[in-house]
Amino acid sequence: MVWFLGLLIGLLLEVVAYLILPKPQQQKPPAAQDADNPVAEAGKPIPVVFGTMTVQGLNILWYGDKSKRTYSVSA
Repeated sequence: MVWFLGLLIGLLLEVVAYLILPKPQQQKPPAAQDADNPVAEAGKPIPVVFGTMTVQGLNILWYGDKSKRTYSVSA
C-alpha cells in the first residue's frame, strides 16, 4: 500500500510540473527569400567542422529556387 501512495504523489507532482511549465511562444518560420545568396569565389577557404555548428557564408556553386509554393490537394 505504501508503493501506491508514492506512485500517487509522483503522478501528482508530474501533473503540477506540467501545469506550471512555461509555454513556448509561437514563431513564424523565416521566409525562403531571407536567405543569403551563395557565392563562388576562387581561393576561399573551405571550413572543416568538428561537431555541430552553423557555418555562415559557404562557397556554393549552385542552389535551387528560393521561392515557396503552396499546393492544395482535394481528397
